[in-house]
Amino acid sequence: MDFKVSPKSLRESSSAEEWQARVDLAAVHRIAFLEGFSEGIYNHLTYVVPGRSDRYYQIPFGMHWSEVTASSFMEVGIDDGQVKRGEGVVERSCYCIHAPIHKAIPKARAVLHTHMPFASALTRLEDPRIKEIGQTEAILSRAIAYDDYYGGPVGDPAEGARLAEVLGEKQVLFMANHGITTVGETIADAYNMLYYIERAAQVQLYAMWTHQPLKQLPQQVVDHTALGSGARVRESPSPAERHFDALKRVLDRKEPEYAT
Repeated sequence: MDFKVSPKSLRESSSAEEWQARVDLAAVHRIAFLEGFSEGIYNHLTYVVPGRSDRYYQIPFGMHWSEVTASSFMEVGIDDGQVKRGEGVVERSCYCIHAPIHKAIPKARAVLHTHMPFASALTRLEDPRIKEIGQTEAILSRAIAYDDYYGGPVGDPAEGARLAEVLGEKQVLFMANHGITTVGETIADAYNMLYYIERAAQVQLYAMWTHQPLKQLPQQVVDHTALGSGARVRESPSPAERHFDALKRVLDRKEPEYAT
């Protein structure tokens, strides 16, 4: 099945900012697949269309993350879930999770939801919290919100609105018995957080599997580490942008068609 329209015609009818957003969102789908963050044809990575607040980019339901290109995306209405540009089926749970978050949190232009294995494993535990037992964990800990409720597959935008409220000003949401959602003003910000959350979860589970006591960092060290990280985020380009640019260079060598 061919999901995409002519890349040339779509590129010519898009602004430079719109096309770059499509390229970056295609890249993040491919990168997330290569990192093992995807789950079949499910989970969702979306971004608000540049210059607008009423629609976002979403791949057609049934498309595998490994085949996503810049021209693959539909533009979906945030208020009504209807396809405004492009063709394909709007996966209901994507709309019900992502659209309310995009609408309620203006800074959440990128919303990335996955069932990546290590972080999702933590969401199955009675205590899913990331422990402040290392540098990465200390940096991330203040960015995480935890939702302790799971009521089944999401099929109502009201549940997305509830998730947005739980997320608040944080960048990461641990969804009980479910998965992870990260948000950011840019795709780079949201993906950088997604990547490091999975790494922190992986290391924590490995440490827990030793059955030895976890070595908690002193609070003053946690505070100092988080403060230093906050200063670096304000650099230009930011560490998240540098990371994402490096990953796109890898794609440029291996799978350059993502940008078409």
